[in-house]
Amino acid sequence: MPILPMTQSPRTFAMLALIAGTSLAACNGPRVVQERPVLMTGDRVAMADEAIADARAREAVARLDRQATHDSLTAAAVANCDPAICDAIGRGEVALGMTSAQVMAATRSAPEAWSVRRAGSSTVMTPASLDAMPVDAQGTLALVQFDGERVASVARRDRTGLRVESRAQDTTRASRTTALANALVREGDDFVAAGDRTRALERYDRALVMSPDDAMLNYKVGQLLDQQLRPVEALMRYQKFLLSLELQRIDAVGTQNAKLAEAIALAQQRIVVLDRRGR
Repeated sequence: MPILPMTQSPRTFAMLALIAGTSLAACNGPRVVQERPVLMTGDRVAMADEAIADARAREAVARLDRQATHDSLTAAAVANCDPAICDAIGRGEVALGMTSAQVMAATRSAPEAWSVRRAGSSTVMTPASLDAMPVDAQGTLALVQFDGERVASVARRDRTGLRVESRAQDTTRASRTTALANALVREGDDFVAAGDRTRALERYDRALVMSPDDAMLNYKVGQLLDQQLRPVEALMRYQKFLLSLELQRIDAVGTQNAKLAEAIALAQQRIVVLDRRGR
């Protein structure tokens, strides 16, 4: 930059400084990068039909491979199975005493769906992925435990946790119904604790369908109906609660279980109050 003579006016000097600063700022401004466009005007995009057809062909081959694997597993599973085990495979239900091949046949799954861990004579099968857990007719399988080559226990995901079957009596219809009813009651208890009486009553009502003579369940329903100002229904549930108890063991249990004794006393009091209100 040329040196200005001292005779230059201050105003002219300021203008020249502003022009110089603007020129320097322009040098540091945004730069336009010239990139070759992906498509030029008039270009055509290639059709994806071939890629789609290729993907479909690969999926068809993979499906046939999976079907062939499943068919071979099923054939091996039912080759020499006991009638009860064969019936369980036909129902799509994992049962105690099955082999690993029979478990996969019952769940219509492949070896890739399982993670297998062996420790001595014990083997544990768990789902290989939580996003695609094997299922059978009774629910989602969480764990299958083997003693030697046979299933010793089965754990399925329940509404509030895991439900384990390790004995023959656990696999009966009555036992499974009781387990489901208990799960609904636990859900109802959680809703009561959260202050959601409507959902709690819905869970209790569903549990009562399976366990109509459950004394404490009738009492819980009676309490909720009482709090919701539904005296007629509450009265019936309180009466059902007392009738469901065996009169011979009310005193024996009541002296040992303070909670039950308190429930009995409260139910009797509310019956008197609600009965008078209904008249």
